Amino acid sequence: RDGLPICFGYLSVSFAFGIFAVGCGLSILETLLISMTNLTSAGQLAGVPVIAAGGGYAELALTQLVINMRYALKLGDSVTAADRFIISFANTDEIFAVAASRFGTVGRKYLYGLIIPPYIGWSAGTLIGAAAGNVLPEIVTSSLGIAIYGMFIAVVIPPAKKDRATACCILIASAFG
Repeated sequence: RDGLPICFGYLSVSFAFGIFAVGCGLSILETLLISMTNLTSAGQLAGVPVIAAGGGYAELALTQLVINMRYALKLGDSVTAADRFIISFANTDEIFAVAASRFGTVGRKYLYGLIIPPYIGWSAGTLIGAAAGNVLPEIVTSSLGIAIYGMFIAVVIPPAKKDRATACCILIASAFG
């Protein structure tokens, strides 16, 4: 249930990513494979220019490592080492924010339920965007680039309304961002 709003948000955001990646010269299949194997919008948006410019694997790996070091969740005892590997693969800003907003620890069933719908939404949106990118007018495709920011705001505002410390942290991070 908690993953469905993220899934629908990812459809529009990843649609924009699909358009962006194909516009940088990647094929539809390459674009879809990036989304299915690197589930992080920031990592994808940073990685595509490296790939398009012919950057090396080391440069690409370092970029992804730095971008994705920001996640850490307090996981319950039901989460095995194999589960942690899968969860770390699919842990995005929005999934992290929703899971971190839960009181206490989060278990494996909850995390899988939270992760699977957004994964499907992200992959489907990327495929649709990559396939439709050449059909839409440029004014439409360029305006979709702000979709990721709108979705992130929609995820952080509700907890900020409930908790003064969270709101303060968001304001400080925004000031330094």
